[in-house]
Amino acid sequence: MAGVPSPCTPSPCTGVCRIDRQTGWCLGCRRTLDEIASWRDMSEEERRTVAERLTARNLART
Repeated sequence: MAGVPSPCTPSPCTGVCRIDRQTGWCLGCRRTLDEIASWRDMSEEERRTVAERLTARNLART
């Protein structure tokens, strides 16, 4: 949309978009369905918090 600044924290979406039934996380970006659905309406602080969670989730999967 014109006049709307782009967010500083980009969406972590990788386009895989499949939910792991055990963890409830997307197999591509590791977000939950709630995090995915809420991303557009989150404040920058909320997005950074999710990004920190994703880092921990990615470390947990290895």
